[in-house]
Amino acid sequence: MQKPAPVNAYSGLQIMRKVVPYLWPKGQLWVKRRVVLAMAALLVAKLATVATPLFFMAAVDALAPDGAASEGGFLLAIGAIGLVVAYGFMRVAAVGFNQLRDAVFARVGQRALRRLALETFQHMHALSLRYHISRKTGALSRIIERGVKGVDFLLRFLLFSMGPLVLELLMVAVILLVVFNVWYMLVVAVTIALYVWFTFAVTEWRVAIRRRMNERDQDANQKAIDALLNYETVKYFNAEAREAGRYDNSMEGYEKAAVSTGLSLAFLNFGQSFLITIGLSAVMIMAALGVQNGTLTVGEFVGVNAYMVQLVMPLNFLGTVYREIRQALVDMGEMFDLLEQPAEVADAPNAPDLKVSAGKIEFDDVHFGYDANREVLHGVSFTVAPGQTLAVVGPSGAGKSTIGRLLFRFYDVTKGGLLVDGQDVRSIAQTSLRAQIGVVPQDTVLFNDTIGYNIAYGRHGASQAEVEEAAKAAQIHDFIASLPHGYETQVGERGLKLSGGEKQRVGIARTLLKNPPILLLDEATSALDSDTESDILESLRAMGQGRTVITIAHRLSTISHADEIIVLDGGQVAERGTHETLLALNARYARMWLRQQSEEDGDLTATAAQ
Repeated sequence: MQKPAPVNAYSGLQIMRKVVPYLWPKGQLWVKRRVVLAMAALLVAKLATVATPLFFMAAVDALAPDGAASEGGFLLAIGAIGLVVAYGFMRVAAVGFNQLRDAVFARVGQRALRRLALETFQHMHALSLRYHISRKTGALSRIIERGVKGVDFLLRFLLFSMGPLVLELLMVAVILLVVFNVWYMLVVAVTIALYVWFTFAVTEWRVAIRRRMNERDQDANQKAIDALLNYETVKYFNAEAREAGRYDNSMEGYEKAAVSTGLSLAFLNFGQSFLITIGLSAVMIMAALGVQNGTLTVGEFVGVNAYMVQLVMPLNFLGTVYREIRQALVDMGEMFDLLEQPAEVADAPNAPDLKVSAGKIEFDDVHFGYDANREVLHGVSFTVAPGQTLAVVGPSGAGKSTIGRLLFRFYDVTKGGLLVDGQDVRSIAQTSLRAQIGVVPQDTVLFNDTIGYNIAYGRHGASQAEVEEAAKAAQIHDFIASLPHGYETQVGERGLKLSGGEKQRVGIARTLLKNPPILLLDEATSALDSDTESDILESLRAMGQGRTVITIAHRLSTISHADEIIVLDGGQVAERGTHETLLALNARYARMWLRQQSEEDGDLTATAAQ
């Protein structure tokens, strides 16, 4: 059985390597030009940011009583007013180039997110039915949602927060060394090192708490979706309080983790403030002593403070940014884990398309099991001649529906061969195989859209007239026409606004519209009343003329017309023949037929008595 790979098996560096191709794609020069331009704008913005306090320092010195006479070079020579104007220009330049950076990079980032989301979506559809059965839909949607958001956060904050912050720290360190002296640089460096160490250490602890929050959030979300999708079942068993209790239990765990997150955040904020205040105080004391002994000007004293304040602002968000980046890496790791899941059923390299000339289907000694330790089909062999109808019957668990899943290639056979017109389905392209098979399942699931959309889904580009013709053949057109919005009527999630029979008829209309050469009917009339079933069977038989049909049925009265009937029992073909031949055998099929006839007669008697 296919098992999910370990989650979060990727390091931060591995994840970054996976993201880079989306930002620097081969053969797309416009993307690379935008990235380079955005980085250039970022560099200019940081240069302007770091230069701003220099002009502020010079303006303060120029306005000091002895400022005009002091020797300050070019900055003091242009005058106090000019320095203030230059100071304002630098502030505007810093903001302007940051905004230019965001504007230039916006299309690159959104394009990367779109590509990644599309690839994830396509990959999820490429994974096997076995994988989707084993995973919870709510949890899966959260993984994809958080993964894409994680990429978005990583692009914005790693490139435009952490990277620029490191660049700014280096620039300020150089200025402190050149304009002041090495001791100022060392004090600031030690302060920032302690600050970063403390922030990362506490944030690692907080990431573990956040992970627990995510697990509880995911669990609560899954329970909520499960309960809503099974709304009727919840009502049938008066289980509202039970479901609310399960949901609240998950939310209780989320609440505890959220409280821990809040407390740890308070500790982080206080520790950061304490360390920065100590460092700021130490630097300001050094600068004040420098002013007193004449080695520093008042402007330089103000400049030291400006640089420290300038550094504190982005550092204040360091914990949050680091935590979010760590969380983004976790979320992206889960999403890339999905992308690494191999497709159990995959096309062979350069697989050709299926060529259907007649529609002959052959099961040749087919063995298959959903689990390696439990085989469902044990050497099943049969042939459906072109244009013939084969019915498959048998008790529950005999392997009837498995026949259809193998034909549609949701799974590959373990042993033996499955051929269509002499072509092994494992050697041909899946899309071409599925294009030639029309399926009416036992439980028709509809999209949360209009009735017209759901019928038209059978053939992309079908006209309204063709949709209506298919609906008429499925005996549902009159019902649709009687609705206030006709074919524009919304069916609700999974088609819950329609009855079981109405959904089934929409499913039949959808397949009629597809008009394939091979039909697979899996209990196609199971949700219909007797009168409607009779009409639909007539339509299905008419549609089956000249086509190869495999029909899986429980009610034997619906398949008595079949050219051949096989009885599956224990994963093997126990009997085969026409309806009359099997009745004459007086074995399994005959007993099933008599039992169902007795049940139907009993139902008729009960109805007459009422």
